[in-house]
Amino acid sequence: MLIDNKQQIYSVSTLTRELKNLVENKYRFIQVQGEISNLKVPFSGHHYFTLKDDGAQLRGVLFKGQSRYLEKALQDGQQVVCHGRISIYEPRGDYQIIVDSIDFHGSGLLQLQFEKLKKLLQTEGLFSQEKKQPLPQFPKEVVLVTSATGAAVHDFISIWRKRAFPAVVKIYPVRVQGDGAAKEIADAVKSVNRHLPATDIIVLCRGGGSLEDLWAFNEEVLARSIAASAIPVVSAVGHEVDYTISDFCSDVRAATPTAAAEQIFPDILKLQRQIAHLQEKMAYTVSDILAEYQNRVRQNRRLLGDMNSLFTNISLRLDHVTENFLGAMQKTLGKRRSQCDELSARLHSLSPSAKVQIQNQRLTFASEKLLYLMKQTLTDKAQSLGRQAALLDAVSPLATLARGYSIVEKVTPGTGKSTLLRQSSQVKKGDSVAVRLHTGKLTCEVTEIQ
Repeated sequence: MLIDNKQQIYSVSTLTRELKNLVENKYRFIQVQGEISNLKVPFSGHHYFTLKDDGAQLRGVLFKGQSRYLEKALQDGQQVVCHGRISIYEPRGDYQIIVDSIDFHGSGLLQLQFEKLKKLLQTEGLFSQEKKQPLPQFPKEVVLVTSATGAAVHDFISIWRKRAFPAVVKIYPVRVQGDGAAKEIADAVKSVNRHLPATDIIVLCRGGGSLEDLWAFNEEVLARSIAASAIPVVSAVGHEVDYTISDFCSDVRAATPTAAAEQIFPDILKLQRQIAHLQEKMAYTVSDILAEYQNRVRQNRRLLGDMNSLFTNISLRLDHVTENFLGAMQKTLGKRRSQCDELSARLHSLSPSAKVQIQNQRLTFASEKLLYLMKQTLTDKAQSLGRQAALLDAVSPLATLARGYSIVEKVTPGTGKSTLLRQSSQVKKGDSVAVRLHTGKLTCEVTEIQ
């Protein structure tokens, strides 16, 4: 057999790499339905499994970061629809699907409902670009309609704090999943429009998940509430590949909650740098213009020597205008600088350090006061105990015995029963009596009765 030397010879690595690029570019975002089998979750937290049907199987991997958005834990035998992209693992030459999200059995019917409602609302014009409102460039108040405990709200607030933009962010807690969640979100949008008219932007915020997880944002009641909102609405639901009805009805669609925060809040440091750059550019431009006009004045003065007085007046007026202009510029720059200082002061006043210091002082004062009250209470109780002890000692029979008195009892032979003696008639000669002294006890015999 003859070998054609002109034909290109691939190395295994080169061929695998080219196939990898070809496959990944062709199947960038796909949905694959099948049954989970051979599920393994090692210490890393990644999910490795096989997606199969009656005729074939496909390796799959769901990384740990995406697994927190699962509606429920993966198990062997589950029928699922995996959303992700096809890739080739070069060391083994295996092709696999890298999963971004998973829909469990039943998502097919929901997808049909989604398309039907989308077509209906689009026909009615709820998605029309003419009805969408622009977002304010510098919002003062933003309301998040979301779950207060979800990861999405933390991602949004993290970007807001990082950009240090002086806007008020309020959280309107609602359920974002389950029966009744869509109506609860719709009522929240209406409530913000009715009771918080100063709000500049409403943000519908939720992390990613399956089609069932995101279904609250695909219901008609929420779509109509968004379309009727007088306040601009931003839909930040799911991941970049997730689309909901609320995305089409809202004024702006953000790929993720993080992207929504980046789109809403300007970077205060970047703005300050831009202002400084524009100020510097303006100063240079004005200086160049003034220099040009001064040159032109000098040239014209030379050409019109007999009009020196006229040009002198014009030059004085020009100097006056220049002085006024520079004064106005300085005033404007000072005002901008004051605004920047005010923003910095506001940010400083919002720091929790001062509040923590005040609470520590209150705690120290309360501890000292508690210690003082405890000592005072112990002193009062000790004094009261002393008085009670003295009173008890005054009426104690032992105190009477200490003054020389004694107690005499008759002891009945046989039974050992003691009888307190108060009269001499209670005994007769020969009886045995017990005498109790302050210290000690005597046994005596009666020899004479008087």
